[in-house]
Amino acid sequence: MIELSGIGRDYEVGGRPVHALVGIDLEIPDGDYLSVMGPSGSGKSTLLNVLGCLDHPTAGSYRLDGKEVASLDEEALTQIRRHRIGFVFQTYHLVPRLTAAGNVELPMVFAGVERRERARRVNEALAAVGLSGRADHGAEQLSGGERQRVAIARAIVMGPELLLADEPTGNLDTKSADAVFELMRRVNREQGTTILFVTHNGELARRCDRTIQVIDGRVVVPALTGS
Repeated sequence: MIELSGIGRDYEVGGRPVHALVGIDLEIPDGDYLSVMGPSGSGKSTLLNVLGCLDHPTAGSYRLDGKEVASLDEEALTQIRRHRIGFVFQTYHLVPRLTAAGNVELPMVFAGVERRERARRVNEALAAVGLSGRADHGAEQLSGGERQRVAIARAIVMGPELLLADEPTGNLDTKSADAVFELMRRVNREQGTTILFVTHNGELARRCDRTIQVIDGRVVVPALTGS
């Protein structure tokens, strides 16, 4: 369970304060599939960075499974990012010199997972995203949709409880975008993973469990039931 209360995030740009997030109150139950919409610069990515423990709020409370995140030291935050949260981005962030399998394996290398276990999990993750036959292909040999599926496999290989997806279909054609959305929906349903899906695509947003809208750093529309 994620609980945000009065979350704010301020920056200073050119000597002036910028209020990226303002008084965000939000509860996200386990297993939710929540879409986040809003114009560019509205604070969506900042919200995801706070939820992913990549950024610290300057006001308010963020509780993850009842524990106040602000009370955790950097080592504890690293463990949360490494083992409990997966990230999927619009631009994939694959390592070009690595194969699809090598990219999926990377977070397990950093986490110190044993080699044989890494190989088993890589095979399972690539099978889950329908890319078993592309394991030995380099990132540059894959289509955009395939690269995004590799990115999802990499995000889920550690078995995270929370998956944060920042415009994961933004660079994809309609067919590939739909396939990526449905893949994430399957991860949500079969593994119980909580997913926050930032998107400008209203059709995909309506297929999530709920939708919130962020404008000028504020949640201006209450959570709505998806279709």
